[in-house]
Amino acid sequence: MATSRTQEPAWLLHSTPYRETSLIVDLFTREHGRVAAVAKGAKRPRSALRAVLLQFQPLLVAYTGQRELRTLTGVEWMGGQSAPEGDALLCAFYLNELLLRLLPREDPHPPLFDAYAAAIAGLADGAALDETLRRFEWQLLREIGYAPDLGHDAAGRPIEADRRYRWSPSDGFVAEEPEAGRGGEGSISGSTLEALAAGRFVSAAGRQQAKYLMRAILSHHLDGAPLNTRQILIDLQKL
Repeated sequence: MATSRTQEPAWLLHSTPYRETSLIVDLFTREHGRVAAVAKGAKRPRSALRAVLLQFQPLLVAYTGQRELRTLTGVEWMGGQSAPEGDALLCAFYLNELLLRLLPREDPHPPLFDAYAAAIAGLADGAALDETLRRFEWQLLREIGYAPDLGHDAAGRPIEADRRYRWSPSDGFVAEEPEAGRGGEGSISGSTLEALAAGRFVSAAGRQQAKYLMRAILSHHLDGAPLNTRQILIDLQKL
């Protein structure tokens, strides 16, 4: 027997055509996580759903059903927010792709929902792209249980700001020996790890190291499969 959901906050992550007049929409909801639903008749020119099913706009949605594919019964546009533009728009699509690839369906994460809303608002308001992406990537990794311990190295010792480390998928952060030299793409300073934990990136070097680290961790958990939007952003030297 179908069940009815009351309205809840949501964002549209993706939509695909379904039959002649409908869409299958992938929604990111605050209370139920990712939900797939059929938006019946949404492709019709005069459909009420067509006008409000917009990406990067806050929505209120209602749907029915108990199976994996629900039926969308109502959508309201919450309004009051500009959409990202230019490079920021591509970054917003990148966030959507991360959620689609890494977040299972029906797995609610209210803090991640709030982080996504903050990231989209920041991108629309002209916030620094790299910092906005790093904060969201880290929040996503924390929520889905893939974030490494930023407070201790592989040997269980506290991270030291003036020491350098390399991330290992199996061990965590392995401290480099002082005589090994400094720098290199895979080398991360303890101060960068502290900045990542705090969500602040003061130096250009720290931002570059955090970018490398997020790439490595995400690639590992995606089994090396490339992200389409990431590759475009890399080509534009924005990610």
